[in-house]
Amino acid sequence: MKIVFSLLCLFLLRGSLEAQTDTTNYPPVYYPANYSVELNVVYNTVGTWQGRVDIYFPGKTEKPAPLLINIHGGGWRHGVKESQRGFGSFFKMGFVVANVEYRLTQTAPAPAAVEDCRCALIYLVNNSEHYNIDPGKIVIMGSSAGGHLAMMTGFLQPKDNLDSDCKTEKKFKVEAVIDKYGISDVSDILKGLDKKAYAVAWIPDKNDTTLINSVSPITYVNSNVPPVLIIHGDADPTVPYHQAVNLHNALDNTGVPNKLVTIPGGKHGKFTKEENKIIGEEIRNFLDKYVN
Repeated sequence: MKIVFSLLCLFLLRGSLEAQTDTTNYPPVYYPANYSVELNVVYNTVGTWQGRVDIYFPGKTEKPAPLLINIHGGGWRHGVKESQRGFGSFFKMGFVVANVEYRLTQTAPAPAAVEDCRCALIYLVNNSEHYNIDPGKIVIMGSSAGGHLAMMTGFLQPKDNLDSDCKTEKKFKVEAVIDKYGISDVSDILKGLDKKAYAVAWIPDKNDTTLINSVSPITYVNSNVPPVLIIHGDADPTVPYHQAVNLHNALDNTGVPNKLVTIPGGKHGKFTKEENKIIGEEIRNFLDKYVN
């Protein structure tokens, strides 16, 4: 009887774990009637892995629309694009919204996720006419590891050699990056007794300083990077708050427009309704200022 009960518990637990990774369990993203959607568009293929993106875009307008690229978090080792929502304010502002997935650690370690997000950006630029995108008005946003990838995607240039085999002849411009409690310095996360497991898993060789620096957004801070909005709780136990402060100081020192929005007592996301309202207002104000 005990064996049967144990097997039943194992079956139920397995079902529960499978449900957590089943993308069909997430409710759909609701979008305006004048928008169209293309789900699971393949932006790149690496071996048997296919990178997919969900694209929500308005019908033909007098002018092409600005583009928001959203990147989910999860410590580079879990998470799905279907978990992302809250795009209503961007729809109201007339943005095309592209919700991106990328290779997780168990599929490929660093720098794969960075290469994938850059490929997604380039795919959208190459297909800007189909999706009514203005390639001169691109915003990239992400939370946690997604914040890190948003910065990497927005800060990198083709000369940095992290675009894999994805290329474009079209001119484009990332006008702003929204970093929500993202990792700006991977080397810092790998230091000391408090090193973070998610970074240890993502970096195959902890002594490879060239790789580590190449996937750290703070490495690329110079006067040419786009304006950055940084949102971080000062009690974050997952991505230390000083990562945001150090990034803010580095941007200030190079003259890059930026703003650090500190959530007092804030942990790693999961902010209150009032705090999220403040964050929403900060994002809208930032976009009004830097995305024409």
